[in-house]
Amino acid sequence: MESILETNQLEKKYGRFQAIHDLTMHIPKGAIYGLIGKNGAGKTTLIRILCGLQKPTAGTYQIYGISNQNPKMIEVRKRIGAIIESPSLCLDMTAEDNLKEQYKIIGLPNYEHLDEILKLVRLEDTGKKTAKHFSFGMKQRLGLAIALVGTPDILILDEPINGLDPEGIIEMRELILKLNQEKGITFLISSHYLDELSKVATCYGFMNQHRIVKEITKEELEQDFRKRTEIEVSNLKECVKYLEEMHFSYKVISDEKVDLYEEVNVSDLVLALSKRNCKVNHFQEKGESLENYYLNLMGGADNE
Repeated sequence: MESILETNQLEKKYGRFQAIHDLTMHIPKGAIYGLIGKNGAGKTTLIRILCGLQKPTAGTYQIYGISNQNPKMIEVRKRIGAIIESPSLCLDMTAEDNLKEQYKIIGLPNYEHLDEILKLVRLEDTGKKTAKHFSFGMKQRLGLAIALVGTPDILILDEPINGLDPEGIIEMRELILKLNQEKGITFLISSHYLDELSKVATCYGFMNQHRIVKEITKEELEQDFRKRTEIEVSNLKECVKYLEEMHFSYKVISDEKVDLYEEVNVSDLVLALSKRNCKVNHFQEKGESLENYYLNLMGGADNE
């Protein structure tokens, strides 16, 4: 799959402090890429580098195949919208005037699509109400509207639902999905809300010790989410033969272990395999959430 954004052994140091180390990532075109990691892992530093707010100490990154060392990157960045940490709003301005200010900042000759953007984020009827009187959710949506000025192909969002109430979270989720599915916008989203992230993301990058330690697609992750029974047996060959005969869905994990994706009576299974000279030494029911997957990947809750 074509990558719209890549990093290659990216490094960032502040004196002796290593904020990012040997970071390599790949974001497919059209994806919603969920960036996951504990506080201090380097997520915001990575985002600031990709947005051109900081320079890497070493390594490179490419957006649309253009390297950050290429002077053309200045033009490429015009295709990126971002909200980093919190929206940058002019609180004494209306939603419309905030957008007009952004048009001027990025040098657009007119206010093309302004009304469309306001309607998209459901702020078209706010009139002369200034941003300081907006609810937190409205401010978040206004921040997203500002990021949409210039019709970007990529949106980078740092904790977009942080502080939102349940209704605001649902609104933001639906807006992200709408922009992705109808406008074809690629997203990079950093979030601690793993359950909510799992409802929109199409792939994930897990950060630990200042680098990406795992990239995985939604489909691959869902295979791990599936409820299953892990069986440890003494005779793998006979076990597999039996599962094939029963037309059970399974996956061989090792020379001794099999994941069985069926609801079975364990006692009946143990008895049937024992008749084939195959002893069941251990079995365990499994089925993970994104949070459990993350904790297991990072070595447990103590690492969080």
